[in-house]
Amino acid sequence: MELNRQKINCIFFLSFNCRLDLVEVNKINDFMELSTQIRTGGLVKKSVIQIKFEEKIRIRLAGKALEVAEFLFTDPTIQILQEYANIVSIKRLGFNDHGPVHMRKAALNAILMFDLLTEANIKLNLEKEGVGTVEDSKIGVLTAAVLHDIGMSVSRDNHEFMSVNLALPIIDRLLDQFYHSDLIKKVIIKSLIIECIFGHMATQTIHTLEAGLVLIGDGCDMEQGRSRITTMLSDKPRVGDIHKYSSTGIKKVHISKGEIKPIRIRVDMTESVGFFQVEEVLFPKIASSPVGKYIELEAGVIGKEYKKYL
Repeated sequence: MELNRQKINCIFFLSFNCRLDLVEVNKINDFMELSTQIRTGGLVKKSVIQIKFEEKIRIRLAGKALEVAEFLFTDPTIQILQEYANIVSIKRLGFNDHGPVHMRKAALNAILMFDLLTEANIKLNLEKEGVGTVEDSKIGVLTAAVLHDIGMSVSRDNHEFMSVNLALPIIDRLLDQFYHSDLIKKVIIKSLIIECIFGHMATQTIHTLEAGLVLIGDGCDMEQGRSRITTMLSDKPRVGDIHKYSSTGIKKVHISKGEIKPIRIRVDMTESVGFFQVEEVLFPKIASSPVGKYIELEAGVIGKEYKKYL
């Protein structure tokens, strides 16, 4: 009986943290062995997909930015806040994934677009304004993206501001460690990170490309796996269900170099209901982002003609 209970818990843990389908989980013969493999020890537990996204982010970083990533990925307080944010989001409120996987995916999306802009010789605001370097901007974007939804551990309403409140001591610790002797940079980068976090819902006007990247990086995480657990746990209809059902129609979001503009975002769907995510979530975020003018956007159901938005 105890073993069965442990297996059930393992299935939930895998589905909750790895965005796996129950059919996929049932193909695994030894649940307990896999559960052990994805635990990193101590207070911090990481899923396979969390580690996968961390590796994808690391290979796009170097120098101080890579050191900052290690800080963000190994800090127990950050991990606990992310895990609890997901519990509140999925179990308590019935929303999509807002936990460690989502925040890493949003960070990866933002970094991919960051690199495409710099490859196109577009200067981000800190460099353009003469107050920082490309590395400083990347550190700001990465930090904000990894922390942007920790406020979901408090509430959905105004969670972007809750995220700022919870992130402030973490930001201070990070900047004290990596910019300890540079007060000017500490003040500037802290302000940038705050803008990036409170601007990720498109409820507040943002003015930097850095904040715009976090905004769109967050919006691009809308693939099927993000809503799978919420859909399995809830069998009663409620207001707002269109968000979880529409995301089940999104197969893949591709971020690549554009044909005319620096960034191309292509959304592949299995069902036309996915257009809701594109038109009501992603497109408004792109339209309100300072990065929007650098983006090509197209979406469609696989095998049919795609619609070009930008």
